[in-house]
Amino acid sequence: MKNSSRSKLLWSLLFFVIAALSVYAIVSQSRSFTLDTFMDYLERASVPYVLCAFLCMLGFIFFEGEAVRSICRAFDCGSGHKNAFAWSASDIYFSAITPSATGGQPACAYFMIKDGVPPLISTISLLVNLTMYTFSIIVLGALALILQPNIFAAFGTVSKILIIVGMAIQLVLGAFFIMLIVNERLLHRICRGGLHILCSLKLLRREEERQKKLSEHMSSYAEYSSLIMSHRPALIRSFVLNLLQRLCVLCVPFFLCLASGGGIVNALRVWAVQCMTVLGSNAVPIPGAMGVSDYLMLDGFGSFIPHRDVVDFELLSRAISFYICVLLCGAVTLIKYLIIKKRERQL
Repeated sequence: MKNSSRSKLLWSLLFFVIAALSVYAIVSQSRSFTLDTFMDYLERASVPYVLCAFLCMLGFIFFEGEAVRSICRAFDCGSGHKNAFAWSASDIYFSAITPSATGGQPACAYFMIKDGVPPLISTISLLVNLTMYTFSIIVLGALALILQPNIFAAFGTVSKILIIVGMAIQLVLGAFFIMLIVNERLLHRICRGGLHILCSLKLLRREEERQKKLSEHMSSYAEYSSLIMSHRPALIRSFVLNLLQRLCVLCVPFFLCLASGGGIVNALRVWAVQCMTVLGSNAVPIPGAMGVSDYLMLDGFGSFIPHRDVVDFELLSRAISFYICVLLCGAVTLIKYLIIKKRERQL
C-alpha cells in the first residue's frame, strides 16, 4: 500500500511538472504574452459563453458516469447519479496522471465495486464503455475531417501525421476492445499474464490462489458478455452517452470562441481543430499527449485566429477543458475515497 501511494504521488507530481512545462511552452509562442494581456482577454470574453464552456466541462465528467451506469443497469445492477459522477471523476483523474492512462479503469472499477457493483460486471461495463468511447472519437474525428477538410489541410506536416496515426490507432484499439468483449479466452490470457507479472514483481501475493479465482470469474464472463452484446438498447444508449461526453469537451473551445467574438464560422473551425487534436494526441501515450495536444491546438487555431489572440485562446481553452477538469476530478475522487473509508470504519 505504501509503494502504491508513493507511486501515485510521484505520478501526480510528474503531471503538474509536465503541465507547468506545457503552459510555459504555450506562452513562449507569443512574445507579446503577459499575465496582464491574458487577464484583459478574459475581461473581454462574454460571461454567458464562458459559463457554457464550464458546463460543457462538467458534462464531460457527467456523461461518462452515466454511460457506465447505463451498462450496469443492463445487468440489473444500478447506482445513483452521484456515484456514477465519482466513478467518472476517478477515471479521468487517474487517466491523466498515469502512463498511457493505465490507472483510470482500475480506479473506476475500485469505486464501482465499493458501491456494490460485482467485479465481473464492473469489468465488462468498463470494457464496453471504453469501446464505445473509442468509436465516438472515431466518428467525431471522421465527421470533422469530412466537414472541414480545409482545416486539416492547414495543419503542418507533423500534425497531419499525428492525426492520421491517431485515427489508425483508434481503429485498431476499437477492434481489439471488441475482441476482448466477445473472446473471453483472449481476455483470460491477458489477465493471467498481467497477474503473473504483478506477482513476480511482488506487488501481489498468493498467485496460485488468485489465478484460481480469476478462472472462476472468467467462467461466467462469456455469459455476461453474450448478455450485454445482445442488449442493443444498452449498447446504443452507451454509445450516445459517450458521444455526448466527447461533444461536451469538444464544445469548450467552441463556446470560448463565441465568447471572444469569433463568430459561428470560426467556432465551427475551432470545433473541427479540437476533434482532430483529440485524434492526434492519441498517437502519443500520456503524459506526452499533453504536449502534443497543445502543439496541435496552436497549429490548428493559428490558421484562422489572429496571432495576438491564439495563445490566450488556447491557454484558456486548455485550462477549462483539461487542467481545471483534472483538478476537479481529483477533488471529487478524494472526497469519494474518504466517504468510503468512513463508511467502512462504521461497519
